Formats: sequence, C-alpha cells, structure tokens
Amino acid sequence: MKRIVLLVETSREFGRQLIIGIARYSRLNGPWSFYKEPIGLVSSIPHLKSWKPDGIIMRDSLITKELLKLKIPTILVIHNSSSPRNLPVIKTDCRLIAKMASEHFVEKGYKNLAFCGFDYYDWSNKRKKYFSYFNKKSGRKTYIYTQQQKDCTQDWEKEQQHVSEWIKKLPKPIGIFSCNDDRGQHILEVCKLNNFKVPEDVAVVGVDNDPMICEIGDPPLTSIALNAEYAGYKAAELLLKLINVKKINGQQIIVTPTYIVQRQSSDILAVKDKEVASAMRFIRKNARNKIMVGDVVKATDVSRRSLEQRFRKMINMSIYDEIRKVRVEWISKLLLETDLPISQISSHFSFTDVEHIARYFKKERGIGLYQFRKLHQLHQNV
Repeated sequence: MKRIVLLVETSREFGRQLIIGIARYSRLNGPWSFYKEPIGLVSSIPHLKSWKPDGIIMRDSLITKELLKLKIPTILVIHNSSSPRNLPVIKTDCRLIAKMASEHFVEKGYKNLAFCGFDYYDWSNKRKKYFSYFNKKSGRKTYIYTQQQKDCTQDWEKEQQHVSEWIKKLPKPIGIFSCNDDRGQHILEVCKLNNFKVPEDVAVVGVDNDPMICEIGDPPLTSIALNAEYAGYKAAELLLKLINVKKINGQQIIVTPTYIVQRQSSDILAVKDKEVASAMRFIRKNARNKIMVGDVVKATDVSRRSLEQRFRKMINMSIYDEIRKVRVEWISKLLLETDLPISQISSHFSFTDVEHIARYFKKERGIGLYQFRKLHQLHQNV
C-alpha cells in the first residue's frame, strides 16, 4: 500500500476537487493510505519521517524546502512561479480562464471591463495580463484595481474602502472579472454597501465555482468552473509513475476551465441596441431547437442585413456564430453535469444522428464529444 502525503487546502473548492480526483485514482488503482493535515498547509516533518511516505502532493508553501530534503517524489500545486522548476507541478491555465471571462462579457455587450485581483500572487497577475490582452483585441479598455499594500490581502476590512472608491470611479455599466471567487464575493459586498445594482450597474465573474462562496453572495456569483478533479486524478497517476520509476523531469499537469456557471451576478445583457438584445434573448431561449438565422431575424423588427451589421458591431460575431456558440455551451453543460448518453444529448438538440452533433461540437471546441467529457469528466459513464 502506497503512503501518500496530501498538503492541499480543503477550505476552497479547488483543493477539495483535487483531493477528490486523487482519491478516485486511489480507489481504482490502490488502495493508498493518506496522511493529511486538517488545514492542509501546516508541516509535521517529524511525523512524516516516521510515517515513511512514498509520495507527496502539496502546495508550494514555505515548508517546501523542508519536505524536499526528505527526497520523496513530490508534485507541487503551484501558487507562485518561484517554485523549483525541476519538480512536477499542477498549475492553472490563466490564459484560457481570462479568455473565457473576456468572451463572456463581450458576448453580453459590455464596453467597459475591469479586473480586480491580488497584486502579490503570480496567478492573479497572469489572469489580469491575459484579460487585458483579450479585451484589447476586442477593442475594449481594461480598468485595473491596484492594491495599496501587501498586508491588505490578509485584512479585507482595511481594503474595503479602497475597493469602494475604485468601483465608484468606474464607468457604468461595467463587467468586473475577479481573479477568484473570494475576490468576486468582495466585489459583491462593496456593491451592496454602495447601493450599486448587480448586474445592472456592475456584473461580476469569479473563478473556481466554489458553491460555498458563489451561493452565499447576494446575488449569487457567476463563476468559471475548472477541471480540478480531473487534474487531481492525473496527478495521482503521475505520482505513481514517479514512485515506481523515480524519474522527475518537471512534468506539468494543467488545470483548464470547462465552462461558465452563470448565476445572477452577470445574468443580464448590457446591449443598448434593443434589436440585438431581443435577438440574443431569442437565441438563448430557443438554443436547444434547430433554429436558423432567419428565425432569429423574425424575432426582431429589422432586416437580416441590418441585424447582422448590428451584431458584429455590438458583440464582434455573426448571428450564426452566436447560435452555434450558445448551442455548444448547452451541449457542454449536459456532457459535464449529467450521465446522459451522447445519443440522447443528440436527440435533445434535434441533431439527426451522433455523427452530426460530433462534427458540430468539434468545429466549435476543437475536440470530440467523448474526448471533451473524458478530459473534464466528473462522471465515468459515457
């Protein structure tokens, strides 16, 4: 029986999902015995030495150097880029996360976008950089929140007034991308204290899709879900190879975003053009049906040519592209949140057969239906 040390926080959904993925691999390939500190990031070096672990999966915290002296196969869950580069790591794809957030706001018609993060964390700064990059590509400026001092990351009460002043100065309506759900909850609190309407004045999107944080908000927080469970499974698979082969080459396991779980904090169209807004509402309401561009045009009071021009001006895509995008989002949701067979999902969206939906999905996502479900799966039965 392999003895595995887990020093990953359980206070957040990201850490919990990693551990669930590791446990799932253990059930299928173990059993393994786990050593885990209750709060995840506290070192117990003497106990670990006597326990004689075979491998470690842990946050790249201050105890890293101590644990490395034990010369045990170790995988780091990256928080900072300064961690040892020769060790295998689990890291998030900040570029894709930021791209998804930007596209979400652009699609809803927001012209004013902002980012609120933690200046002293590498992962937050990367999300800020890429969010600004994708916004610029779509012709939008990004308003950046800057923290006053480092210790304010530990004391929200000290920082709250500073965030309030920042939001007051932002043009409205505005879409704010928060580096994670905690930051998103901060924004919602400030909006409530200052009587800003959410999402009418300020729309907010977080990252991690932590139900404990997202649902406690008023209104509930929209968030980007990550495939952390799958990453945990792959990390356990890699750790077993490291234990058996003893070959470490700085391997990387990438946690990618799966889809946006839309809740009330961003559930609004900030599109001033009433005809475009009507068309987009029609698409969302009827996306499960086999609707055509002509059907969307009939839901408005303008010509097809005029509506196409307005669509491209407001959200940088054609009517057809919007239909495809929304339908694929619905398909993705069913793939990830249900155990429905592909054939049943195909019928649900009025496709003639499985091959048809497979081609349709792959053209948008760049990956097949089965591969997508396997990559991000929370379920085994496909």
